Amino acid sequence: MHTFTNLLTHVTFSTKGRGRFLAPAIRPRLFAYMGGIIRETKGTALAINGPDDHVHLLLVLPPVVALSTAMRTLKTNSSRWVHETFSDRGAFGWQEGYAAFAVSASNRDAVKRYIATQEEHHCRMTFQEELIALLDKHGIDYDAAHVRD
Repeated sequence: MHTFTNLLTHVTFSTKGRGRFLAPAIRPRLFAYMGGIIRETKGTALAINGPDDHVHLLLVLPPVVALSTAMRTLKTNSSRWVHETFSDRGAFGWQEGYAAFAVSASNRDAVKRYIATQEEHHCRMTFQEELIALLDKHGIDYDAAHVRD
């Protein structure tokens, strides 16, 4: 028997201290690099985008790759790349942890649109407000102190 999966996951995480490190000039290159890291794990990044203080990804990972492993690899390698590529971003880093949500195949395109329109979305809502709304929508219990980290 072969294994067949379609494990769509919407992941989001912030820069360390919600620093505004992701300038428009950096984002396209960083997001492309992040897509390459996902490909190296044998996954596929269907969408990557975000404003200056956080990122959203829609991923398909193979069943043999744990999400926690993929996120550790992604965050470690992309952070190293930012430091090596942009000398003025010495304070850059990603926050600890991430939020991840299962996405049904029928909602794939809606989540891709949501990720593609992050800049517009954040004219109306902060990352913290967005994260709380996503956690509530998905029925995830959380400690409000950790959402503010």
